[in-house]
Amino acid sequence: MDLCNPKIIKEVMSAAKITFRHDLGQNFLIKREIPERIADECCDSEDTVILEIGPGIGCLTKELCERYPKVIAVEIDKGLIPVLGVTLADYANVTVVNSDIMKIDIKELLEREAEGKEVAVCANLPYYITTPILMHLLECGVKFSSITVMVQNEVAERLTAPAGDSEYGAITAAIAYYGEARRLFGVPAGCFMPAPKVNSAVVRIDLYKTPKYQPKSEKLMFGLIRAAFDMRRKTLPNAINAKYPEFSKPLIGECLQGLGYPENIRGERLDISAFSSLSDMLYEYKSST
Repeated sequence: MDLCNPKIIKEVMSAAKITFRHDLGQNFLIKREIPERIADECCDSEDTVILEIGPGIGCLTKELCERYPKVIAVEIDKGLIPVLGVTLADYANVTVVNSDIMKIDIKELLEREAEGKEVAVCANLPYYITTPILMHLLECGVKFSSITVMVQNEVAERLTAPAGDSEYGAITAAIAYYGEARRLFGVPAGCFMPAPKVNSAVVRIDLYKTPKYQPKSEKLMFGLIRAAFDMRRKTLPNAINAKYPEFSKPLIGECLQGLGYPENIRGERLDISAFSSLSDMLYEYKSST
């Protein structure tokens, strides 16, 4: 069954008496080479278990099942569960879970289903909830080997932007704390049915096996990042002081100069290493007072 064939997609959905859910950002791939390439490039080891988010009717799931020992597919739309039962009937190595990835206990699910193997994430994420899902995956307590996502093109640019770039933001810095993100390839809007109004891109995040950055207070570091980008037009001393009045502007400026930055710099110029170092300096100051 060619699950990337528009005619077959319509037949499958018609038989199940379901339609595309715009509220869930459903757009199904109709170019087979796209799910094939995603499945090929989503991780390095053939012995990896795949956690797929949003399998749809299973076009990517099918390719993942043919390459990896087990696929755990989490689908929020209960109307698609019987469809997946049909389209994936030939694959004994897939477990379909009808749940919201934002509400499910991912760690417990994988402890039960992944059989102790390394796990990588593969997902075609709805545009409207990309950042919350990524942060949920990064913070859920599971040490994934990698996270490969298909996202809106401008989101892909944001996820992979270097410090100082106009697209660099809080999510960029957060991802850089956990691993390294790189763009794999672009996916034109015409590769989907129905076609979205924007192009997409596939991004892979290779997560650090051991932490590369070890701030004295992870909470404070992320707080500084949020402060910097919530008020990105302000200088960093002004932005941080507005959220943390216990840190004076002169103190923040002095810390920045100690790191080799001008005291009037904006947060978008600092990479994750600098945010980690700055948070350590402010944490030590707070601990000593």
